[in-house]
Amino acid sequence: MGTITRMDRPPELLRHDRAVLRRWRVADADVAYRVVAESIDHLRPWMPWAGEGHSPDASLEFVTRCEREWAEGQAYNYAVSVAGSTVGSCSLMRRIGPGGLEIGYWIHPSWTRRGLATSAASALLRAAFELPGVEVVEIHHDEANEASGGVPRRLGFTEVERRPAIEGPSAPGESGVEVVWRAHRDTALLLPQPPGAGAGAAGAGEAGAVAEAGGRAVSEAGT
Repeated sequence: MGTITRMDRPPELLRHDRAVLRRWRVADADVAYRVVAESIDHLRPWMPWAGEGHSPDASLEFVTRCEREWAEGQAYNYAVSVAGSTVGSCSLMRRIGPGGLEIGYWIHPSWTRRGLATSAASALLRAAFELPGVEVVEIHHDEANEASGGVPRRLGFTEVERRPAIEGPSAPGESGVEVVWRAHRDTALLLPQPPGAGAGAAGAGEAGAVAEAGGRAVSEAGT
């Protein structure tokens, strides 16, 4: 990967409807620990890392990795907040090849079925296509996680493939069949943003599903 410039990165703060996305920072380790701890039983069926043990040290490692990956341009991980409370995590990841980004997400079980995963993914989709050279965005999830497929479907993604996961089922609820959804820059459905809901909007939330959980092997607190 070449040098990543400021213009090659999405904004550190995004918003769509009620969902506020704020870049994870090292100072957020305690917040990351809390929201994962409260969600761990709901994440375990779909997220491999949720079965590996959750601790403050693991959360500190996660937010430290978020800072490094942001600087290196590998991934852009955001806390998802509503009315100042962190309720999940989402990510844009450079792991599907040149010209593409992958979206991952998960939402605290107390906040699922409220459209927050769709709002977060919509904000990420818009931000992705505002980056130079990005032509394709994908969402991947296990076939058994049917609820997660509702997010790309609502955003106008096209299901392009169902294939065996390379490592087979990696979490207890998985079938081992990976579903791939794809959106292209020229055909993507970008949901209208409410007034004032663009990048840099107010409401950064806390400082320093599972009905709605998508993304393959998403790292702790970052989908």
